[in-house]
Amino acid sequence: MSELLQVAVEAAQEAGKFLKESVGKVKTVEAKAGEVRNLVSEIDRRSEEKIIRHIRSRFPAHAILAEESGGDTSPAEYRWIIDPLDGTTNFLHGVPIYSVTIGVEHGGEVIAGVVYDPKSDELFTAEKGTGAYLNGQRISVSRTEDLINSLLVTGFPYDLESNPYVAEYFVRFLNASRGLRRLGSAALDLAYVAAGRFDGYWESVLQPWDMAAGVLLVREAGGTISDFAGGPTSIYQKRILASNGIIHDDMVRILSGTRLH
Repeated sequence: MSELLQVAVEAAQEAGKFLKESVGKVKTVEAKAGEVRNLVSEIDRRSEEKIIRHIRSRFPAHAILAEESGGDTSPAEYRWIIDPLDGTTNFLHGVPIYSVTIGVEHGGEVIAGVVYDPKSDELFTAEKGTGAYLNGQRISVSRTEDLINSLLVTGFPYDLESNPYVAEYFVRFLNASRGLRRLGSAALDLAYVAAGRFDGYWESVLQPWDMAAGVLLVREAGGTISDFAGGPTSIYQKRILASNGIIHDDMVRILSGTRLH
């Protein structure tokens, strides 16, 4: 394990411990500007502070892009991309599905990533070229060959009024697959695809911190990442399609065939 990944693991676990200890102790909740469903609490902010402090203690010159405190997306040699609590709404409602996720970019490419589920103590890690792991054991995407036998997962944007087409995507995949799930944590959605628990995942409106580590996990586990048309994408584009690779073309066809409003 490289020093970069080791620091990411340490920071994620420290923040995860804090989150577990903070369940049911939230004092302030606010809606982010213009997004009544997009919530933030002092727990999100304090978790992020802990992560950044840990990273700064080891890599003071590295750039940081974090959900709550922001950061610079201009080119940087090394950038840490952080979501201190992915699944805030679940956390606030006492639903035990949330995570800490940290990705590390080098020259614009994610080279290390961590998704940590503190409730189940599941630590997903990946480094470019070395595979994906769950609690130290190598993981790989599923081998499901047919969309109708696939279990899929998705998420919904906070601004549903501006994205009405997501319901059409949902219905089409519901009819074409074995079933759909909506966990409420994009980082865990991607980690579960990497681990073969889900066969495919799509989402329409994401931020870099939602998917930086998860995208690397899926790729290192043997899966495929693309935009909705099956073309190249990056963590700075909002739409993502992830799968075991085998059902990817079928998922692209479903997405491409959806009538947009």
